[in-house]
Amino acid sequence: MRYPIKVFYSKEDQGYIATIPDLPGCSAFGETEDEALKEIHVASDLWLEVARKEGRSVPQATPAAEEVSGKVLARIPRSLHKALSEKAKDEGISLNQYISYLLAKGMGRAA
Repeated sequence: MRYPIKVFYSKEDQGYIATIPDLPGCSAFGETEDEALKEIHVASDLWLEVARKEGRSVPQATPAAEEVSGKVLARIPRSLHKALSEKAKDEGISLNQYISYLLAKGMGRAA
Protein backbone atom coordinates (compact mmCIF):
# COMPACT_ATOMS: atom_id res chain seq x y z
CA MET A 1 0.00 0.00 0.00
CA ARG A 2 1.46 3.36 -1.02
CA TYR A 3 0.45 6.31 1.11
CA PRO A 4 0.73 9.88 -0.19
CA ILE A 5 3.50 11.83 1.56
CA LYS A 6 3.59 15.59 2.16
CA VAL A 7 6.90 17.35 2.76
CA PHE A 8 7.31 20.95 3.86
CA TYR A 9 9.99 23.19 5.30
CA SER A 10 9.57 24.20 8.95
CA LYS A 11 11.23 27.48 9.94
CA GLU A 12 10.63 26.61 13.59
CA ASP A 13 12.45 23.27 13.29
CA GLN A 14 14.89 24.55 10.67
CA GLY A 15 14.42 21.46 8.57
CA TYR A 16 11.96 19.45 6.56
CA ILE A 17 8.94 17.64 7.96
CA ALA A 18 7.40 14.70 6.10
CA THR A 19 3.92 13.49 7.02
CA ILE A 20 1.54 10.80 5.87
CA PRO A 21 -1.94 12.32 6.36
CA ASP A 22 -3.62 8.88 6.13
CA LEU A 23 -1.64 7.69 9.17
CA PRO A 24 -2.50 10.05 12.05
CA GLY A 25 0.59 11.29 13.87
CA CYS A 26 3.02 9.72 11.42
CA SER A 27 5.73 12.29 10.71
CA ALA A 28 9.48 12.52 10.33
CA PHE A 29 12.17 15.20 10.33
CA GLY A 30 15.17 15.70 8.07
CA GLU A 31 17.67 18.45 7.43
CA THR A 32 16.98 17.91 3.70
CA GLU A 33 13.87 16.81 1.81
CA ASP A 34 15.57 13.54 0.88
CA GLU A 35 16.43 12.85 4.51
CA ALA A 36 12.84 13.57 5.61
CA LEU A 37 11.53 11.23 2.91
CA LYS A 38 13.92 8.48 3.97
CA GLU A 39 12.85 8.88 7.61
CA ILE A 40 9.11 8.92 6.85
CA HIS A 41 9.41 5.47 5.28
CA VAL A 42 10.95 4.18 8.51
CA ALA A 43 8.26 5.94 10.56
CA SER A 44 5.41 4.57 8.43
CA ASP A 45 6.74 1.01 8.67
CA LEU A 46 6.82 1.36 12.46
CA TRP A 47 3.39 3.01 12.56
CA LEU A 48 1.86 0.13 10.58
CA GLU A 49 3.67 -2.52 12.65
CA VAL A 50 2.39 -1.07 15.92
CA ALA A 51 -1.16 -0.66 14.57
CA ARG A 52 -1.25 -4.32 13.52
CA LYS A 53 0.21 -5.54 16.84
CA GLU A 54 -2.38 -3.53 18.76
CA GLY A 55 -5.19 -4.79 16.55
CA ARG A 56 -6.03 -1.32 15.23
CA SER A 57 -7.42 -0.99 11.73
CA VAL A 58 -4.98 0.16 9.09
CA PRO A 59 -6.38 3.04 6.98
CA GLN A 60 -6.66 2.69 3.23
CA ALA A 61 -4.30 4.90 1.25
CA THR A 62 -5.84 7.95 -0.38
CA PRO A 63 -5.68 7.44 -4.14
CA ALA A 64 -3.03 9.46 -5.94
CA ALA A 65 -4.21 11.89 -8.62
CA GLU A 66 -3.26 9.44 -11.38
CA GLU A 67 -5.43 6.76 -9.75
CA VAL A 68 -8.69 8.72 -9.93
CA SER A 69 -10.73 8.80 -13.12
CA GLY A 70 -11.65 12.49 -13.19
CA LYS A 71 -15.27 11.46 -13.66
CA VAL A 72 -17.95 12.34 -11.08
CA LEU A 73 -21.65 11.53 -11.12
CA ALA A 74 -23.67 13.96 -9.02
CA ARG A 75 -27.44 14.05 -8.50
CA ILE A 76 -28.73 17.62 -8.42
CA PRO A 77 -32.20 19.17 -8.45
CA ARG A 78 -33.68 19.66 -11.91
CA SER A 79 -33.95 23.40 -11.32
CA LEU A 80 -30.22 23.63 -10.64
CA HIS A 81 -29.45 21.47 -13.69
CA LYS A 82 -31.56 23.81 -15.83
CA ALA A 83 -29.92 26.95 -14.40
CA LEU A 84 -26.41 25.55 -14.92
CA SER A 85 -27.27 24.48 -18.48
CA GLU A 86 -28.55 27.96 -19.29
CA LYS A 87 -25.43 29.63 -17.87
CA ALA A 88 -23.18 27.24 -19.82
CA LYS A 89 -25.10 28.04 -23.01
CA ASP A 90 -24.77 31.79 -22.30
CA GLU A 91 -21.01 31.30 -21.92
CA GLY A 92 -20.82 29.24 -25.11
CA ILE A 93 -19.35 26.19 -23.37
CA SER A 94 -20.54 22.71 -22.48
CA LEU A 95 -22.26 21.98 -19.19
CA ASN A 96 -19.29 19.82 -18.14
CA GLN A 97 -16.84 22.64 -18.87
CA TYR A 98 -18.98 25.12 -16.94
CA ILE A 99 -19.30 22.85 -13.89
CA SER A 100 -15.54 22.16 -14.00
CA TYR A 101 -14.92 25.92 -14.11
CA LEU A 102 -17.19 26.54 -11.11
CA LEU A 103 -15.56 23.76 -9.08
CA ALA A 104 -12.05 25.01 -9.90
CA LYS A 105 -13.08 28.57 -9.04
CA GLY A 106 -14.47 27.37 -5.73
CA MET A 107 -11.15 25.64 -4.99
CA GLY A 108 -9.28 28.85 -5.83
CA ARG A 109 -7.78 27.43 -9.03
CA ALA A 110 -9.67 29.21 -11.77
CA ALA A 111 -8.41 32.33 -13.48
